[in-house]
Amino acid sequence: MKKTFLMVMLVLVTQIISAQQSQQDVEKKIDDIIKQLTLKEKVDMCHAQSKFSSPGVPRLGIPEIWMSDGPHGVRGEINWDNWGYAGWTNDSITAFPALTCLASTFNPDLAHQYGVAVGEEARYRRKDILLGPGVNIYRTPLNGRNFEYMGEDPYLASIMVVPYVQGVQENGVAACVKHYALNNQEEWRGHINVNVDDRTLHEIYLPAFKAAVTKGHVWSVMGAYNKYNGQHASHHEILVNKILKGDWGFDGVLVTDWGSAHDTKEAAYNGLDIEMGTWTNGLTFSANFAYDNYFLANPFYEMLKSGEIEESVVDDKVRRILRLMFRTNMNMERGLGRINNKEHHEVARKVATEGIVLMKNENNFFPINPEKEMTIAVIGENATKMMTIGGGSSELKAQYEISPLEGIKLRFTKATILHSMGYSSGPSAYGRVIPPHINQDSLYAAAIETAKKADIVLFVGGLNKNHHQDCEGGDRLTFELPFNQNALLKDIIAVNPNVGMVMVSGNAVAMPWLKDVKAMIQTWYLGSDAGYAIADVLSGDVNPSGKLPFSFPAKLNDNPAHYYGELSYPGDSIDQYYKEGILVGYRWHDTKKIKPLFAFGHGLSYSNFELNNIKTDKSTYSAGQTMKVSCDVANVGSLDGAEVVQVYVGKVKSKVDRAIKELKGFDKVQVVANDKQTVNISIDIDDLAYYCTEKGGWELEKGQYIVYVGTASDQIKKKIKISVE
Repeated sequence: MKKTFLMVMLVLVTQIISAQQSQQDVEKKIDDIIKQLTLKEKVDMCHAQSKFSSPGVPRLGIPEIWMSDGPHGVRGEINWDNWGYAGWTNDSITAFPALTCLASTFNPDLAHQYGVAVGEEARYRRKDILLGPGVNIYRTPLNGRNFEYMGEDPYLASIMVVPYVQGVQENGVAACVKHYALNNQEEWRGHINVNVDDRTLHEIYLPAFKAAVTKGHVWSVMGAYNKYNGQHASHHEILVNKILKGDWGFDGVLVTDWGSAHDTKEAAYNGLDIEMGTWTNGLTFSANFAYDNYFLANPFYEMLKSGEIEESVVDDKVRRILRLMFRTNMNMERGLGRINNKEHHEVARKVATEGIVLMKNENNFFPINPEKEMTIAVIGENATKMMTIGGGSSELKAQYEISPLEGIKLRFTKATILHSMGYSSGPSAYGRVIPPHINQDSLYAAAIETAKKADIVLFVGGLNKNHHQDCEGGDRLTFELPFNQNALLKDIIAVNPNVGMVMVSGNAVAMPWLKDVKAMIQTWYLGSDAGYAIADVLSGDVNPSGKLPFSFPAKLNDNPAHYYGELSYPGDSIDQYYKEGILVGYRWHDTKKIKPLFAFGHGLSYSNFELNNIKTDKSTYSAGQTMKVSCDVANVGSLDGAEVVQVYVGKVKSKVDRAIKELKGFDKVQVVANDKQTVNISIDIDDLAYYCTEKGGWELEKGQYIVYVGTASDQIKKKIKISVE
């Protein structure tokens, strides 16, 4: 036994030494390359040469860097110097579910599979940097890009982002975690100055980025458009130099969002490495071939030549860029990638089915028996509207997309399926709304008539990827469902009360009809296999296990960003103030005792679970120790299923204002019917610390804490008191 242990330790030490030597060899090679580069060649490496590439140095065999949107699929090929598509016939890909869906799985293993698969597709398409994942925090349900992110809780986002990043980078493709930082709305994103206290910054808005860097070892980071405390985030002295590259030790490349650089000296001195997209407003306009005019192009070169900026500044940027290249396009051992293969489709479908959330299920309305002969009315434009196109930079050229209607038809072969649009939204377009050309009154009336003929109605509604909905470049204008869906639902229910809601959205919406529908599932944007996944859950082929990654407020002003008025959201067009501080999402609802419509972590199942024998391994802990929380999860239903055990912790009588409780651990467990599984969740006591603004660091308070164990933030099954000495 002792001999075996020593052999294992010897192997580990050998591997560590080998890795260190390998890294030292790379750094030596980088030193040699830098000595051979001219000043102009160094500067050229620091800015774009096309919409999605930066130049190499051909005379030295240094390749270009090619980048691509986005986090849930590799975008179709874009023209060299405009935003049109290049018209390739071989750039169709697998569309994976958007990241709200991934977060809803509460399954880090699945996040790794997702990262590996999308990374393989990026590698096949010869991309060196995949521009994702996004981990900006869900602060307001009006943010047009919430669907791209991982929800409102920094712990959940931190746990899910790390395996995603690692999976992507296993392919020799750099993940690029974005948008660093505080880009939590699209309205005025290019210039809004975010005012937020240090504690809120470190406890809420930075943890997922920190995890991606310090645990995921991400190779690139994308700077945000907005300002923070008066300085643009993409070249920010505190965010970049002090925190990202200083405190966290980030050794990769900081890339601008497209057009987020604003000043040559700030870009030079405050850590920006590659500038993309300047002389644009982000997506829709640019001067032709303006790349030499970028802040890190000729203006940077002239300052370096004159000695106004020391050459060591550009050398640091080039060193980071070359380091990224040795990890990606100068790594001779990376694979070739794969695309549109069976395994990727299986991962996409698995994420989709595990992420769908069963929100309500009165009298077991779902699942619907696929063997029963009946008439099903599928009503709503979202039953057929493509959701892989539109949405801004996340839009995809999918090899295929199975619509909800198609998936339902393929699964419910013994049913008579009727379809009526009910409403029409018009086509997707970036930065503008194109009105629908179909007569809305006719669609409305036809939907009512269709509902009358059916045994049950599946209303497939919600939002879509059009401007002012779930889309980059603009926030939602209202919390309500668009296109008169609320009125349509009300009138459908009046003629046929057997209505199940299939909500397609990346955001919470107002639900005045909720009490009147029999059941509801939240499906997110599910990618290529959307229809298959929805049918899997509706039919009971898959027992739903998704959990909400953000709170659904009953009304908009119940959301903390909106509670404090326009200066909190969206700001006065110059400044905004995060007046709610650390009380984001469920932290706000719990602490202020404002009941949400649906709580963070909420999600039902076709089975029933009980949590028993809930306990901690000790009652007293010290700094540096680990608390172990255990419980038995019993499936007392008739179907196999999965439950997510969630552990929250709150400080009793804290000397600083705190939320009642904060998520500190979770575990998703599969349990067969009439059986049980034991769950063990470990929580580092040091992770109970708060950020002390006076000390500029984390402080662990001694005293009493309460451990809350349950299945949602509002479904706590047991509270346990512990002490920290």
